[in-house]
Amino acid sequence: MSYQLLGLALLVLFCAMPAMAEEQFETDLIETSAGELEITFIGHGTLMFRFNDKVIHIDPWTRLADYSKLPKADLVFVTHHHGDHLDPGAIETISNDKTVLVLTEICAENIEGGVIMRNGDAQTLMGIDVLAVPAYNLVHMRDSGEPFHPEGEGNGYVLTFGDTRVYIAGDTENTPEMKNLEEIDVAFLPMNLPYTMTPEMVADAVEAFKPRVLYPYHYGETEMSELFELLKDNKDTEVRVRKME
Repeated sequence: MSYQLLGLALLVLFCAMPAMAEEQFETDLIETSAGELEITFIGHGTLMFRFNDKVIHIDPWTRLADYSKLPKADLVFVTHHHGDHLDPGAIETISNDKTVLVLTEICAENIEGGVIMRNGDAQTLMGIDVLAVPAYNLVHMRDSGEPFHPEGEGNGYVLTFGDTRVYIAGDTENTPEMKNLEEIDVAFLPMNLPYTMTPEMVADAVEAFKPRVLYPYHYGETEMSELFELLKDNKDTEVRVRKME
């Protein structure tokens, strides 16, 4: 191979590296009235969205991805302060001077420069309507009797893309606030025992607010067959399982 051809091959490989880094993750496309929403399933509670010219990272975590090879964030949403959701190193890597970081109050004690959203707050950020939904435990507790996720500390987020409402629940159980949601098109519900929901809790929530598409996420070693059995007669919701242990 000539030096010119070798140089060209190396240039092509170098330019393809960011795309190659993303290829290891599954992606889905959701059609909205304002364009395609691309969802990248990074794992655990970690997601990346592309919508028009915006890149949105959800709970970025360096244990799951090399963020130096992923696109910079226009928006970053952090659901709560636990280390597998709030990772300052990942946030620093994907941020630039235009990135908007959305935090809970407790998260803001550990990282500066973010927009604080409390349970129930609503804002429009970069043309995307955002609602902060309470995320907390009702049943599952630590040995001390304290909930794994106390009420008031964590957020889920409903993000509206055109006419499509996407609910990222964070670490929570099937709370009344979740079950009272309306017109949710896509829902990410956690199922990682003992910290979040059982399959029965997820099914209960789905029957209540009827998302068009359900992605179980942050599900650890929970057996998916239980959820499918519980929802086998549900005609309103499509369950899609991706690599989100």
